[in-house]
Amino acid sequence: MTDIPLTDTARKEEARERLLKKRYARERRLRFFGMAAIASALLFLLFLFATIFYQGWGAFFQTQIRLEVTLDPARIDPQGTRTSDSLVRGDYGGAIKKALKQRFGKIRKRRERRQLYQLIGSAGADTLRRLVMAEPDLVGQKVTVWLPASDDVDQYFKGYVDPDLKEDERRLSDRQIAWVEELRRDGAIRKVFNTTFFTSGDSREPEQAGILGAVLGSFYTLLVTLAISFPLGVMAAVYLEEFAPKNRISDIIEVNINNLAAVPSIVFGLLGLAIFLDLFGLPRSAPLVGGLVLALMTLPTIIISSRAALKAVPPSIREAALGIGASRVQVVTHHVLPLALPGMMTGTIIGLAQALGETAPLLMIGMVAFIVDLPGGIMDPATVLPVQIYLWADSPERAFVEKTSAAIMVLLAFLIVMNLLAVLLRRKFERRW
Repeated sequence: MTDIPLTDTARKEEARERLLKKRYARERRLRFFGMAAIASALLFLLFLFATIFYQGWGAFFQTQIRLEVTLDPARIDPQGTRTSDSLVRGDYGGAIKKALKQRFGKIRKRRERRQLYQLIGSAGADTLRRLVMAEPDLVGQKVTVWLPASDDVDQYFKGYVDPDLKEDERRLSDRQIAWVEELRRDGAIRKVFNTTFFTSGDSREPEQAGILGAVLGSFYTLLVTLAISFPLGVMAAVYLEEFAPKNRISDIIEVNINNLAAVPSIVFGLLGLAIFLDLFGLPRSAPLVGGLVLALMTLPTIIISSRAALKAVPPSIREAALGIGASRVQVVTHHVLPLALPGMMTGTIIGLAQALGETAPLLMIGMVAFIVDLPGGIMDPATVLPVQIYLWADSPERAFVEKTSAAIMVLLAFLIVMNLLAVLLRRKFERRW
């Protein structure tokens, strides 16, 4: 049989089918690459969160050691008055050392005694002091208390110290590990929820370090940022969108606002250093200065989002209000602004969430200082969560590694809540025209 020659119509139809197959193949490849990119991004994000969670979960728990401590009046209440002034000066560290020696027997070598005393962290004396201050009648008695272990014992109890390593390659000696194992067998060591992490400020000792000071510093800083950036940003957006004449000057202002939104944050830190600290003489490391710097950085974001919310209001609402005799100011304040406010609030929350995670501008104004006391206002020295994470990440102790990851988890929780709040506000108050 001989092949039947194709007509022009059949050849065109065949060429069209080949083109369609190629186009569908390209679409399938594009869809595959897109899904692969999304899957890769989710995989890396999951790996990041899993790593942070694995390293930081232990910081939410603290190891404690049970001791029977004799509260000798001569040691605990040197003045014999049972008053707060006398009890606060008691030698609680000496009472703990005596209890350790009674627990493990007499140890003659000075080096071994020093290793024995290192089982209890430096926060042990403070814990015992708070107990006696709350119940002064305990003086002269023998009490059983749970005291926080040192960071090295805590890391060993959590499994971060390998006992199979050579003694000079780990922070705990063989004798200390034997004491810890003896406590474990006797049920005198336990792991409890670490309330100190949420109720105390920074410390050189990992077992005493907490994030409350950084959380308060972030709160005061964001409070100043919100109080300055939101009204200024909304007023600037309303003027540019509703009242400003459309000329070259307004065009230049709009271009500069858009450019400021892309300026690196450290530039705002340099600006705050030059103006607020050097020129105006405001105190370093204060939430007031940090809030001013972050307000300058957040203003472009709020202005852009507020203008977008104003543009979303239909012109018919303005025309209807003007048609019944309302002035330009009444149109904006009574009709346009209430309808655009949900979008403005959403942009503000997103801008504040961005400011909450900033570190570079705050480093420039001195909020990297080591501060133990909790701030009581916007003028007190303070630090913020991102800077606290930066400080702990630079610490050599292994216990600060989990503290760093735990602080990152807390910061991510705040950011997720703020972004979720922005989404909920938009869904609740948004109007579709």
